[in-house]
Amino acid sequence: MLAELAADGRLAVRALAERLHISRTNAYARLERLMAEGVITGFGARIDPRRAGLGTSAYIMVTVEQTSWRTMATELHAIPYVDHVALVGGDFDILLLVRTPDNQTLRDVVLERLQALEGVRSTRTWLIFEELPGSILG
Repeated sequence: MLAELAADGRLAVRALAERLHISRTNAYARLERLMAEGVITGFGARIDPRRAGLGTSAYIMVTVEQTSWRTMATELHAIPYVDHVALVGGDFDILLLVRTPDNQTLRDVVLERLQALEGVRSTRTWLIFEELPGSILG
């Protein structure tokens, strides 16, 4: 069920039931259970960043002072063009996915916004040349 909904979140329950070879009642019950248990947290559209005018994407690794990582995630997510914030373990503390209209805007995000935050010690930027869609459900 999750794979079918991940492929098409607008799929009607009737069509979902047919694809899974189960009754509509069973499909409704399973869907309600997945939502109640928080497995499905919502439905939305997948946006092509390039077609939406966000042709420059980058992963930015951020190293922060150890006392500031708890509050840093909220501040980072408030920066325009930050698509995803992940607190990680390893050689750096935070991984950002940033999508901007162009290189100049990316530069401004990194040099003017990100590095100006109190607690940021260093950043490393990796440009994304190409992205391929994936699925966590195989």
